[in-house]
Amino acid sequence: MRLITDLVPAALRFGFSQAALLDPATLRVREEVRLMCAADRCQMFGRSWTCPPGSGPLDDNRATIARYRSGLIVQTTAQLDDPYDYEGMMAADDEQKQRLAGFREELWPSWPDLIALGNGACTICQDCTFPDAPCRQPDRAIQSMEAFGLVVSDTCSDNGLGYYYGPGTITYTGCYLLEPR
Repeated sequence: MRLITDLVPAALRFGFSQAALLDPATLRVREEVRLMCAADRCQMFGRSWTCPPGSGPLDDNRATIARYRSGLIVQTTAQLDDPYDYEGMMAADDEQKQRLAGFREELWPSWPDLIALGNGACTICQDCTFPDAPCRQPDRAIQSMEAFGLVVSDTCSDNGLGYYYGPGTITYTGCYLLEPR
């Protein structure tokens, strides 16, 4: 069994740029974040089990968070060629999602009840079954932090982690809820 205190160095060795322990008590689920999802800027609203409305009610997310006593927050930061480096942004997004899913597999033997929250919609399956059939991999699906109702920058600062690492960079953030109470 791994120790919580060993997770930050393990996450950095795994390839994340930054990591910190997460106190689930700092996570504040906010309706206004979910309303931003409804604006559908990412074009995933109503298209995934891990995005609204498929991701479920915010009260369920509050109850889920309350069941956990520890967690880990992880980030991938990339240098961009210029402020419009869309390819660099998407490459960093993909790296974060791959790391988040891969590190979850390493954590699972020690914390089988863990929940992973990431950036954007889940990409475990090539095509989501929403709304026609149940999620194919509910234990592996990664819901977005925003769909969960979390302000990512607040989650970072409330847990001693930066959010902005200077001009010409982009940072993607995810977290794991690990130990049930």
